[in-house]
Amino acid sequence: MFALVDANNFYVSCERVFRPSLNGLPVVVLSNNDGCAIARSNESKALGIAMGAPWFQIKHLAQSHGLIALSANFALYGDLSDRVASLVGGYGHRTEIYSIDESFVDLEGIKADHVERGHRLRERIIQWVGIPCGFGIGKTKTLAKLANHIAKTVERKPGSYPAKLAQVCDLSTLSSTELEEVFEATPVGEVWGIGRRISEQLKEAGIENVAQLVKIDPATIRSRWSVVLERTARELQGTSCIDLDDAPANKKEIACTRSFGRPITELKDLEEAVSEFATRASEKLRRQGSHTGQVLTFIRTSPFRKDLQYSRALTIPLRRPTCDTRHIVEAALLSLRYIYRPGYNFAKAGVMLLDLQDAGIFQGELDLEPESQDKGELMTALDKLNRKFGKGTVQIASGGLSGDSRAFSMKQERRTPAYTTKWADIPIVRA
Repeated sequence: MFALVDANNFYVSCERVFRPSLNGLPVVVLSNNDGCAIARSNESKALGIAMGAPWFQIKHLAQSHGLIALSANFALYGDLSDRVASLVGGYGHRTEIYSIDESFVDLEGIKADHVERGHRLRERIIQWVGIPCGFGIGKTKTLAKLANHIAKTVERKPGSYPAKLAQVCDLSTLSSTELEEVFEATPVGEVWGIGRRISEQLKEAGIENVAQLVKIDPATIRSRWSVVLERTARELQGTSCIDLDDAPANKKEIACTRSFGRPITELKDLEEAVSEFATRASEKLRRQGSHTGQVLTFIRTSPFRKDLQYSRALTIPLRRPTCDTRHIVEAALLSLRYIYRPGYNFAKAGVMLLDLQDAGIFQGELDLEPESQDKGELMTALDKLNRKFGKGTVQIASGGLSGDSRAFSMKQERRTPAYTTKWADIPIVRA
């Protein structure tokens, strides 16, 4: 038995915790540089705002329908995510944090009413953190994910499913007839792991809802489509094929890319941006205990502007794999200086770390004395200082001075305070 606990409209819900006046209003949270909608309240969805809708296309709704747009406040969202996850961890034996707003929970062997426990935990999360969540429960992870979709859909679209499945939905408690009706009411595209392309192929084959997919022999699905879809079908039939991941596998590539708040033309400004991105990527690399053997750097103009277009990337192989920020930044800047061309309005840059391997594997060098080999003490000390005193406290000089005044800083004109992670922003309540 598995449960999937998913926060409803998470980014918007986080904003509403500290601004209750936003309840009941159409709200969207915008991506980096206030580009497009990455989270929507139910009221915004009712206005027809699609996920990823560019702000310039929907901003007229602010005047006509009172739409409120906020810049992403990731420090706030990350902190509230940790608080929700700490409560969800007590729901079962093991927990897999699937994303910032979703967690799978192992319920195997727990003799209890999972729906009743789910409602109690949901109320506790609302009371202690202020975030509404949906609970989906099933015999497999795919069924739990589907149950979570149903639990939230009942609340958003009353009448779409039986009212008893609202907020906390346990598909294992339904009779075969009830389960058949739920599957018939669920489009096949709502199933976890079935993307738009596969969904269209299934519909062309006459498979439009989950009930129709479940009735097909998995071997037929495998021969006609793929092993992945066969596994999904077996999970929907109640055979568990996807186990809980207590610790996610290390990434095979690590990237830090970002669009700029305004166009950049000068090499010096690009050097600061690339140094910053390489530094962030190096920190991620050390957190997972890996070394990188190659560093890719890219820059490009915006395809949405009527400017001269330019896009170029270059990969530099390192002499030996490392996690040292200094060597990674040096390689990234070497690439940048080679691919940079003056006269262009650059809109985005990024650094990718490739050829990752375990940090425990050491490649020696004939011309290096043992005492000159980097053992990581400097980078460990740097990471500790930045964790204790804040990101960017100690950094590579080529990254420039920290702050929002740098040329590549993100445009976040609508960001709310860091209510829970910055002393100066802590709300003051007066009686």
